[in-house]
Amino acid sequence: MACKSSGYCSLLLRFVRLHMSDLPEPWLRGPLRGVSPLLAPALYALQQAREDLARHTEGLSAGQVWDRPHGLASLGFHLRHIAGSVDRLTTYLEGRQLDEAQMAALAKEMEPGAGLDELLGDVDRALRRAEELIRSIDTATLAEPRFVGRKRLPTTVVGLVTHIAEHTQRHLGQAISAANLCAAVRPALADDPASRPSTST
Repeated sequence: MACKSSGYCSLLLRFVRLHMSDLPEPWLRGPLRGVSPLLAPALYALQQAREDLARHTEGLSAGQVWDRPHGLASLGFHLRHIAGSVDRLTTYLEGRQLDEAQMAALAKEMEPGAGLDELLGDVDRALRRAEELIRSIDTATLAEPRFVGRKRLPTTVVGLVTHIAEHTQRHLGQAISAANLCAAVRPALADDPASRPSTST
């Protein structure tokens, strides 16, 4: 499942929240058809992130998304960083280096602005791109070299696949904590301008 537009994203989030909450976690749903068991754990982790973010951010206002209680990073930052880091790591997995647009996006991850649906849509698109690439990997290439960053630090195909999954899960946990903290510190109010749906496209 993937977001193609803000409207589609809203429908997707509603579906996840209503129909997937009773399912076991992705890694307990059985093998993935056509996917090597060496690669499946990464796909389970990415699907888990998609579902958990939909569940734990439900009902949050735009103000809450960008709140920084006690100076901590906002939920909005963590969502932006998940989307951006997955996009960047997927680029390295493809054997390419980052372009100027990706570097510019990295520099702006802390800047508030986007609404929750837009942020979750960006996460979903980045996850979908990574999932499609991971599904296409020939396991005979797992040890092939890849290079990260301007210093071209060495890793491998399987190293990047692993890091995409574990880094996403790391920020998933931080995003859930940020969402819970913001909901506790600043309840969404109907008359709070920041609680109104974002009109950004």
